[in-house]
Amino acid sequence: MRDLHQRAIEEINSGRPAVGARLLREALRLADRAEPLTARLLGTLAAAEVAQGNTGRALELLDEADEVVTAEDRHLLLSQRALVAVLTGRMDDALSLFDDAILRLRRTDQKAALTRVLLNRGMLHQIAGRVRLALADLDQCAQLGASLGPDEGMPRTVAKAVHGRGQCRVLTGDIPGALRDFDIAAEVYADQGQGMLAVLAGDRARALLAAGLPSEAATELDTFLKRVPELRMGHEHAEAELTMARARLAAGDPAEARRWADRARLHFRRRRNDTWAAVAELAMLRADFAAGNGTVRVARAAARLADRLRSLGLRNDAEEADLLAARTYLARGRTAEARVHLSGRDRPGAPLTTRLLRRLVLAELGAAEGDQRRTFAEARAGLALLREHRGRFGSLDLQTGTTSLGGELARAGLAAALENGRPEVVYRWLERSRAQAFRFPPVRTPADEHTVDAVAELRQLAREARAAELKGSQDTDALRRARQLEREIRAKGWRTDGVGGRSAEVGFGEVKAELADADSVLVSFLVDGGRLLAQVVGDRRADLLGLGGTAAVFEAIARLRSDLDAACGRRLHPALEQVIHTSIRRQLGVLSEHLLDPLLPAIGDHNVVLVPTGALSAMPWGLLDALRGRPVTVTPSPSAWVSAKRTTRPAGPVLLVGGPNLKHSSDEVRRLARIYPDSTVLDGDDATVDNALAAVNRSSLAHFASHGHHEQENVLFSRLDLVDGPLMAHDVHQLAAVPDHVVLSSCDIGQAVVRAGDEILGFTAALLYSGSRTVVSSVARVDDEAAVEVMTAYHRALARGVPPGEALADATRSEPLMPFVCHGWGG
Repeated sequence: MRDLHQRAIEEINSGRPAVGARLLREALRLADRAEPLTARLLGTLAAAEVAQGNTGRALELLDEADEVVTAEDRHLLLSQRALVAVLTGRMDDALSLFDDAILRLRRTDQKAALTRVLLNRGMLHQIAGRVRLALADLDQCAQLGASLGPDEGMPRTVAKAVHGRGQCRVLTGDIPGALRDFDIAAEVYADQGQGMLAVLAGDRARALLAAGLPSEAATELDTFLKRVPELRMGHEHAEAELTMARARLAAGDPAEARRWADRARLHFRRRRNDTWAAVAELAMLRADFAAGNGTVRVARAAARLADRLRSLGLRNDAEEADLLAARTYLARGRTAEARVHLSGRDRPGAPLTTRLLRRLVLAELGAAEGDQRRTFAEARAGLALLREHRGRFGSLDLQTGTTSLGGELARAGLAAALENGRPEVVYRWLERSRAQAFRFPPVRTPADEHTVDAVAELRQLAREARAAELKGSQDTDALRRARQLEREIRAKGWRTDGVGGRSAEVGFGEVKAELADADSVLVSFLVDGGRLLAQVVGDRRADLLGLGGTAAVFEAIARLRSDLDAACGRRLHPALEQVIHTSIRRQLGVLSEHLLDPLLPAIGDHNVVLVPTGALSAMPWGLLDALRGRPVTVTPSPSAWVSAKRTTRPAGPVLLVGGPNLKHSSDEVRRLARIYPDSTVLDGDDATVDNALAAVNRSSLAHFASHGHHEQENVLFSRLDLVDGPLMAHDVHQLAAVPDHVVLSSCDIGQAVVRAGDEILGFTAALLYSGSRTVVSSVARVDDEAAVEVMTAYHRALARGVPPGEALADATRSEPLMPFVCHGWGG
């Protein structure tokens, strides 16, 4: 019987409660009711029944155990009753039972039992949002468990304590630390608790959701949900559905969010867990509000739910429900009722999302009452919290993610600034609402052996997939394995801590002075409702101008890029060629009319520095007639442009790289080598990734003539083809130094994925983040033969001392469909 009991405990702790329950029933058939072990068997079976959602049966078993339990084992039943109370939502009852069990155990030498009860009480504190108390219990559990060693079965208990510590770190905003803790736990689970790996996937999802990566969180949840039928983890299943609801809401799909939240609510109710059902109801109300159903009914329901959650001991959720009620009342113009739900201040240890939501609602209250000062103060305070949160991340992937609340705070401040109308106020809020990741110093992920091997395998797979593509086929196995490796490499970066520090925003007066020095005007685009606006700043004036509708402009950009790709480097039937070129002229006309023409009087004959928003990041600006031959630079933000302008570096070596399978790349490299006779030339078999990376570290100017691939779905693996595989954006982020000036004579490698807050990711962005001042790249396909002429003219001008923006404008003047853009600093 003892052997069956121990095996059952192993199965339950490994995430297989149904198997454990079968073993326990077998042991009970063999047991004598008078034996002390019987109470333990009944108590453990109760835990297995709870894990499967059978709480009523679990309570019956605990009542049976009460009749035969010894004083020595009383703590076991107290702990099991506490677990039933947790999983049925009776948090106060659970805490009282755990406290009683721990008090009894401290009087004995049953250290293993004490370790397990500390673990469970720590988890209860974590669920209730009492992070400090949770960490105290979990740390004590881990220390005590480590001192007992493997003979007591402690490794898995210690792993669960570390797992719980990671859950607490998510609440405090330490996402890298949480993911590292989850990794430590996963190593033990892989050997001693396979079922727990699926639970861990749900917690990773919650961490990624807290970091502002909802689609990545949904991918992790899919891993768990696919295993639910075999694991029979009812509570964890419902929790995963609730997290999926939050992920869908963060991704901007409130209808789908409500569907998942309703499923979770029903599952919790079937388990008689009213507490968690109430949390799911809160997610449903959040989805209703996001869908535009900000009715008084929703506000009243949120207010009632806040009282209910508070009575259930869930302070964080209760506060969120109160804030939702306030926000909904504000949306209906009922400020007095909103104020009722805004009493109190941030509690110490409150989750970041709750603190951000409070700042947002207070900012919206200021807007509703015409108090701009309050709106600015609250939005500014919320964004400061978010900056502090982002500063903990070393991964650019996480730095460029942002919570939906962060985006709403920025919009609230910017809306108030537009209403205010003062140019310096609008400028300041534009700076606060975009490209914040450029303010943090780059952090390079330490290269561990596993990641080095994964990158090497990925490069080989990419080479095999490219070879198959050139033969007109597709290597699906190589592509599938490559996607898996990309996820692993990307996830490794998420675990890197930030180094702290952040560059300051450049002030309005400073920008005007730098613009005057460069004979330039700054055009910052923004979206207001369904139309585009632009703030035009020069040395003596600043104008806020209305432009065309976003739908017409963004659709024209998409059609233009599609037409450019269709026309590039192909022999087309004359009739089809005429249709495509007619469409190109039409789209350029639409863009000129809606995007550029209103700006021309303010721009005058100055050079132009553009700060795009959304789809404007993929705009080939030099194709517009009014900008042809004029130096144009695209920058993520005014502060980034000023920083690049002020940075000076001594001239250094020139690197020229010719990639494979590109007809004119060798010719292009040879021509440029005559302009730079002392350059390092990597062509043919010499153009390897290792050679290129080694040379890039030492170069001040690098030119790549190779095929380029922008990966929309996984931008860290956008790449340039070299002879032995791809040089990826991921590789760029690992470099200790990057060239001051990089030219990418490749197709569409100038594209970027634009996240909320106009945070950009892609190959060109990787170079800018890593420290390159100037990157010239294309936002659409490039005609290889024409590119040779353009690039030769460009570098001849550079060699004469012509600034990059002017050199590119002159070089592309005679090529009407050359979509190269100068990013960063144009000189």
